[in-house]
Amino acid sequence: MTIHETLKQSIPDALREKDDVRLRTLRSLVAAMVNELVAKRRKPTEFLTDEEAISVLKRAANQRKDSITQFENASREDLAGPEKAELVIINTYLPAMMTREEIQTHVAAKMNELGEAIKIDANKLVGIVMKELKGRADGNDVKVVVDNLTTCFHK
Repeated sequence: MTIHETLKQSIPDALREKDDVRLRTLRSLVAAMVNELVAKRRKPTEFLTDEEAISVLKRAANQRKDSITQFENASREDLAGPEKAELVIINTYLPAMMTREEIQTHVAAKMNELGEAIKIDANKLVGIVMKELKGRADGNDVKVVVDNLTTCFHK
């Protein structure tokens, strides 16, 4: 069962449990996925692939994070609270992200594999690694690890 199907099937459970936050979050995620289908010129009754669904979930999580930051900067904890609750729910549907140590192991292996070709700039290496770790690693973490390893490597 795809992530999109799982989300759709979770709505009745949230209704039965009278969990308003979860219900609101699930409905907004399903709506975002339907919007994605329409944007890709597909039928709204179809389901997104897991890769497409993860992209939508990440976008929704980033929107919540941005909102939380904005609300906290404006000292509006009353508005940041519901966003934090929604972010927790969204994160349960996202795959577990790799730790920096796991990323570092992968980047080091990639650098050894590339050998002399590592003279390419760090940004290209980040791009290569991000393609391989698509959806499993945060881009900022990958960039930090690559920057640390390439500065050590070039010394």
